[in-house]
Amino acid sequence: MGKTKTAFIGGGLEEKKPKKEEPKKVHISGLKGGQRIKVVEAELPTEGNEEKTEGPERPKGVEGKIKAPKVRGKKYLEAKGKINSANLYSLTEAIKLMKETSFSKFDGSAEMHLTVKKTGTGVKVALPQAGGKAKRVEIASDETIKKLTTGKIDFDVLVATAEMMPKLVPFARLLGPKGLMPNPKNGTLLSDPKKYSVNTLSVKTEREAPLIHTVFGKVSQDVKELKENAEEIIRVLGGGKQIVKAFIKATMGPSIKLKI
Repeated sequence: MGKTKTAFIGGGLEEKKPKKEEPKKVHISGLKGGQRIKVVEAELPTEGNEEKTEGPERPKGVEGKIKAPKVRGKKYLEAKGKINSANLYSLTEAIKLMKETSFSKFDGSAEMHLTVKKTGTGVKVALPQAGGKAKRVEIASDETIKKLTTGKIDFDVLVATAEMMPKLVPFARLLGPKGLMPNPKNGTLLSDPKKYSVNTLSVKTEREAPLIHTVFGKVSQDVKELKENAEEIIRVLGGGKQIVKAFIKATMGPSIKLKI
């Protein structure tokens, strides 16, 4: 008879241990032969537990930096406390209040800020009263050309006719940056330069908004003079039929709402 082989089935035999998996080789660019890399495990953040960066949340669709709230100084807050923001002041009352609440050490400008019904509104206003320093006006002539040839400018406003413009063109780089080149937009290019008034003001809205910002004098001027200038601007713009809101203020001072 041949030999009989016996096999045992059950828990009596030791379980065969699984083979230990060898670590897989990972190629990392930049490592030289023989160099080893130490693997450090890190727990990935779960959804909703990401660390939030400091700063205010940005509204959807808004890009760029979020401006911090403007901090007002003590002088401004004291001046602001003299004005009732719920009131609509008459022009005379507003001008007196503007002069009282101006806190600049220099002679500030009397500013007017308007909201009108239509973007693109623009008018020329001849102010009844001159404001600030007197301006030197020169009517372009051959004498003016001689001075410009030497680089001399002894005027604040240059007025010219269309016939004189070809002679002034070579000096555009000298006059242009100073805002002295005559042009029809600021009323310095005229058929009769003698009719030019230094008090003529060009008033127009911003390019893409029905807002007007202009100056109607100096804070140091009399209330009567400032009132006449402000009234003329409001009248030429159409008064309450075209002006929605109106404010005046000093260069350094709070705004005061007008009753139109």
